[in-house]
Amino acid sequence: MTLVESFKMGGIQFMTFISILGIGMLFYSVKSVINVFVKKDFNGSGVNYIVMFGSLAFIVGVLAQAIGLFGAFEAIQEAGDISPGLMAAGFRVSMIAPLYGVLIFIISIPIWVVVREKLKREK
Repeated sequence: MTLVESFKMGGIQFMTFISILGIGMLFYSVKSVINVFVKKDFNGSGVNYIVMFGSLAFIVGVLAQAIGLFGAFEAIQEAGDISPGLMAAGFRVSMIAPLYGVLIFIISIPIWVVVREKLKREK
């Protein structure tokens, strides 16, 4: 399965929104790193947005999974008896958006911690 297929299977709307949150996290990460390490500007503006966008990406991923599972369980209820393989495939697909969100969150945490610690030490 390619990245594009995973993106589509994870749900275009939620995966796009998680990607936008990831871009926001990267924007504030780059901005904060430049301000703190290059410009030596220690006012700390925008640092907390790094972790905010990262956590929102994770939360939106979990929300996408919950909405997807709700729809899947409704379809299972209507269909009646289904195969365990089909269930496993559905659960695998339901994990794509939360994994993408948690990846963005995991990237945001060390960046946020490093920039925040540098700000604390310079004040």
